[in-house]
This record gives sequence, C-alpha cells and structure tokens, in this order.
Amino acid sequence: MTDSAEGLTHLDDEGRARMVDVSQKAVTDRRATATGHIVMDAATLARIVAGDVPKGSVVQVAELAGVLAGKKTSDLIPLCHQLPGANITVRLEPDEKLPGIVAHAEAIIAGQTGVEMEALTAVSVALLTVYDMVKAVDRGMRIGGIALLSKEGGASGTWLRDSGESGE
Repeated sequence: MTDSAEGLTHLDDEGRARMVDVSQKAVTDRRATATGHIVMDAATLARIVAGDVPKGSVVQVAELAGVLAGKKTSDLIPLCHQLPGANITVRLEPDEKLPGIVAHAEAIIAGQTGVEMEALTAVSVALLTVYDMVKAVDRGMRIGGIALLSKEGGASGTWLRDSGESGE
C-alpha cells in the first residue's frame, strides 16, 4: 500500500483518487461507534414520543433506515470497501434537554478494514429519516453533532474521542 506524500491514503502519488488496497491486511475484529442528534421543537418531540405522527413510528423507522444505510455505505461513498457481514445497530433516544433525538450507532466486523464510515453513515441516515418523517410539522429541525466516538481493531488499534470533546 503506497500512501501519497501527504499521507492521505485515498490519493496516489499523483493526487488521483484511489481505493486503498487492503488485500494484504490481516483480518481482525473491528468495531466503531458514532453519535449525532437532531434538535426540534419540544412539541414535535412530544408527538414522536406519543406516537402521534401520521407516517408511523419515527424511532423504529429511523433505526431501521440507519441499519440499512450502514449496510449500503460502499454504495454511497465511492472509495469505501464493501463489508459483507458487518453487524450494525442503531438506537435513537429522545432527549428533552435538546429538545430532540440522539442517535447512536455501532458497527462490528471481522475484516481487513474498519467500520467507521458504516457507523457514521448509519447515524446520519437515521437522523435524516427523523427529519423526513416529521418535516411537515417542523421544518426548522437541525441535525448536528455527528461524530465518531470510538474505533477498535486494525493496525492503528483503538481510538477514543476525548469525553470533553463535542461532535459540533
């Protein structure tokens, strides 16, 4: 695997985009977690929690959308590797302090490359799904704080976001 002069693995020495060759990397257990949130009117959150949204269960649909998106990450991000068999979980939790919903995703695989992009994609699409399902009552919602919280496995080992560091 040849890195560009700047150490950017998705650029060759001539600055052209390329897929990273992971064919010679060892298969290791890999895990990544990510988070994000959507801020909305308190009345909108109350409707979601009460199940008073015409399109159905916002939380269930958004969690499922996040899982499906995580599985399709390589279709969305051009230089991502396909990761068959990755286990992806997404959980959404109402947070009255925001007010809004906080999304958490975890992606796990035994593979030759990490699953950070899968976790981040899962969170992003879950939050976009929340927006889509309730935009008719609250177009002013804001999605933010999408961040990798941790990654484990591979040659670079474990990385944890500093607990005092926000995703903003």
